[in-house]
Amino acid sequence: MKKISLAWQIFIGLALGIIVGAVFYGNPHVASYLQPIGDIFIRLIKMIVVPIVISSLIVGVAGVGDMKSLGKLGGKTLLYFEIITTVAIIVGLLAGNVFQPGAGVDRSKLTKTDINSYVHTAEQTESHSMIDTVVNIVPTNIIQSLANGDMLAIIFFSIMFGLGVAAIGEKGLPILNFFRGTADAMFYVTNQIMKLAPFGVFALIGVTVSKFGISSLIPLGKLVLVVYGSMIFFILVVLGLTAKIVGFNIFKLIRYLKDELILGYTTASSETVLPKIMEKMEKIGCPKAITSFVIPTGYSFNLDGSTLYQAIAALFIAQMYGIHLTIGHQITLVLVLMLTSKGIAGVPGVSFVVLLATLGSVGIPVEGLAFIAGIDRILDMARTCVNIVGNSLAAIVITKWEGHKLNDYHEQKAA
Repeated sequence: MKKISLAWQIFIGLALGIIVGAVFYGNPHVASYLQPIGDIFIRLIKMIVVPIVISSLIVGVAGVGDMKSLGKLGGKTLLYFEIITTVAIIVGLLAGNVFQPGAGVDRSKLTKTDINSYVHTAEQTESHSMIDTVVNIVPTNIIQSLANGDMLAIIFFSIMFGLGVAAIGEKGLPILNFFRGTADAMFYVTNQIMKLAPFGVFALIGVTVSKFGISSLIPLGKLVLVVYGSMIFFILVVLGLTAKIVGFNIFKLIRYLKDELILGYTTASSETVLPKIMEKMEKIGCPKAITSFVIPTGYSFNLDGSTLYQAIAALFIAQMYGIHLTIGHQITLVLVLMLTSKGIAGVPGVSFVVLLATLGSVGIPVEGLAFIAGIDRILDMARTCVNIVGNSLAAIVITKWEGHKLNDYHEQKAA
């Protein structure tokens, strides 16, 4: 009997989760039984992310061993991230202006969701500027940064450590071998954890559907359609053209990442697939130094799906309240989103926190977010897929930009 692929296993878990959630809609016991299963799966993934990033980055940077080369790599990466996320914001604004998802929406028929937790987080971070982000990249206590999962600080420390290992030559070989072995062992653990993905997906989607039901989508159906349509357009057209420029096919990349995309979509978490994306990008020929730097950094600086959604959501709320945003206001919105989406990278519920920090700057009522918070999980699933494709493609773009060739065998296999 032919073994069922992981993608099909996850899809079956997704379908069963939707059915169970729909059957037991409104039943609080569903969450109490299923949520722990989903939480355990997410925790297992989070458990391995930091060791994989540290070990892969140290090995990759030690292989480069040159601060000048590493500086060029970092500069190209951040430039690419800024261009692509800016395009994502513009696509979101165009979609919001053309399709007017908030026009004619009756607020009295919408359910308000409590957003106090997001407001509290936004208040804590509203004074957090881009300068603060740059300063906080340098950790004062790496153990504390590891405990908090502060990815930018972890990346900075790993780069410095990798350069140190390279600088001491043969003395650093035992250290290098240790981290090389750690990376290999953690990728093995990743593959074992991924076998539990169908159960995690079943539990997480079951809880979501049982809480919100399908009916919650109907009043905000136009917003959901505009967001999903814009996400698909961005992947196929914007990222598709970007891939074509560097000689890669976006459909080939999507097929290659189908397991990770289904898992990311159902869990609404990019973090669940970070280790597998790094592994797969290495398999198609992206050097370890590039994958271990570009992909984790992208999780803070290259959230294409999140920035695109934030632009649409801002216009939706303005249209719902009948507020006309001039071109000047929308340019301000682009500039503020460009800064705030980076300035508080890594904050939980970052899309909502960024919107809370942004809406006031152009006179949009922040309480409007309470009307769309209930379907945020559904929208977050789409955002996650765009972020996964965007960060994977970023590794390919930087690999080509650095003059490396991809592995033909794995390109053919991906096709």
